[in-house]
Amino acid sequence: MSPITHLLLSWSVANTVRTDRRERILITIAGVVPDVDGLGIIADFLTRNTGHPLEWWGKYHHVLAHNLGFGLFVAVCVFFASGRRYVTAMLAFLSFHLHLFCDLIGARGPEGYQWPIHYLLPFSDAWQLTWEGQWALNAWPNFVITGAAILLIFYLAWKRGYSPLEMVSGKADEAFVETLRKRFGTMG
Repeated sequence: MSPITHLLLSWSVANTVRTDRRERILITIAGVVPDVDGLGIIADFLTRNTGHPLEWWGKYHHVLAHNLGFGLFVAVCVFFASGRRYVTAMLAFLSFHLHLFCDLIGARGPEGYQWPIHYLLPFSDAWQLTWEGQWALNAWPNFVITGAAILLIFYLAWKRGYSPLEMVSGKADEAFVETLRKRFGTMG
């Protein structure tokens, strides 16, 4: 799925219980960070016309950070970076796994390639998860999920008084919530 969809879904996970701003950010990042292994596409682009193109994206995307080992690493980092350590780390671990699940069901490439999830890495390469029903990245179910996540984000922002914008700008977040509440009223 799209990194934007992962962000919206992860932020929604962060709102399943009362969390503070820092905890919401940590949980949201945990649900987006698996795609860090896709940054190899930059090196691939820069070396594509050389005698030794790197091909890191094709080799390492859905391998380095889409696995249990990396998920545990993320959960431990969140544990030490948060105030309510156990709750936040567990939600971060859940958010991380939601990312893997979403990629498993809806991340097939345009050429039909299904990115397997090497789930047990680095402990074992025994499980390479794929699903034969995996839909394409640009298939309608991904758009429906993204649309539903946007509606949920709007509702949560209206109800709770903060949105994912809080991660980048407090003023933008306040303006967004204020606009929603002017348009749809306030909680009564």
